[in-house]
This record gives sequence, structure tokens and C-alpha cells, in this order.
Amino acid sequence: MLFLGVLLGYGYKMYRIPLQQQSLTDKVAEIQAKPNYTPLSELPETYLNAVVAVEDHRFEHHFGIDFIAICRATWNNLTSWSFQEGGSTITQQLAKNLYFSQDKNIIRKISEMFMAFRLERTYTKAEILELYVNSIYFGDGYHCVREASKGYFGKEPKAMTDYECTLLAGIPKAPSIYALTKNPALAKERQKYVVQQMHEYGYLTEAEAETLTR
Repeated sequence: MLFLGVLLGYGYKMYRIPLQQQSLTDKVAEIQAKPNYTPLSELPETYLNAVVAVEDHRFEHHFGIDFIAICRATWNNLTSWSFQEGGSTITQQLAKNLYFSQDKNIIRKISEMFMAFRLERTYTKAEILELYVNSIYFGDGYHCVREASKGYFGKEPKAMTDYECTLLAGIPKAPSIYALTKNPALAKERQKYVVQQMHEYGYLTEAEAETLTR
């Protein structure tokens, strides 16, 4: 218990340091002021559903962290010795994108959780999702959904087809692997997984899923 307390203390300290340098309100305003910032109203419902289904299907029900996903990831990491699965929610990923590095260590993970709690107390789920899709990396130098849609498909996000929506939703998991200009075949396989998740969690019927994976 003492060790856990020390970890939590260090994690809380790391969480507080970036906020002292730039408040959460100012950080969010900085993201929203970017020229390619896209509100949810200008994004296809299929895209938003795809993001939630593949990244964090309990997004609407947790308070920043998903204990079920964390336990599953911990078990999978221990049994596979890969230590690659993180169990991060959309809120945690937003916290990381706003303030933290991509380094994987337990102190950073704890500070990310504290920041996720702060985000959930301060913003609605819709606001968090909107900030998330406007701050994630899609490969090829595209750092938000509008940049990725225009760069990969030559169109505004609201004009994306259902296929393009599900294809784009799969890229942020590993942009260096799934970027459409790098590995189109792997991107297509990832798109199929996104569609499977959408079907599993009720966003698509079986017929709709089959149509999108042909």
C-alpha cells in the first residue's frame, strides 16, 4: 500500500506540473482555435460511432477510466509478455495528447488518469470526443480529422462515405502502420476490424457491416 501511495503521489505531481505551465482552459482554447478544428456537427455520425466503437465502446458510461479495459489489458500484457495493450479511454488519450508524451511508464499513466478525471469533471462527453478527434494523429503529418480527410480523400469530413469513415477511424491506433500511403492493405484489414466492432456494439446491422467489408 505504501508503494501504491508513493506512485499516486508522483503521478499527481506530474499531473499538476503541466497545468501550472498552461491551464486546461487555455490548452483547450488553443486546440479549438486551430484553423482545421471541426465541430461534431460537421462530422458524419458513422465516423463518430466508428471512433467510439473501436477506441472506447464504454465511453458514454465511464468517468474517465475504464476499469474493465484496464484489467483486461493488464491480464493480456502479463500473459503475452508484450506489455503493449494499454486499456486507455478516449478521455485518457485526449489527456495524453494535450499534456503528456507517448512514453509508456506507470507514473505517466497515473498522471494521465488524474488528467482524465479533470477533463470529465470540466467538459461534457461530446466536448471530449470533439477535442479528441481534433487532436489525434493520422499519419502523413495529419493531426486532426479534417486534415486527414482532406489529405487522404480530398474532401471535407462531412462528405466522407461510410467506408472512408470506418477506414479513417482505424488509423490512429498505429499511424505509422495504418497510414493509407504506407500500408493500404493493412489499413483495409484495420477497417474491417472497425466495422466488426461497430456491429458488435450495435452501430451497424449485419447486412450493413457486410456491405462495408466487401
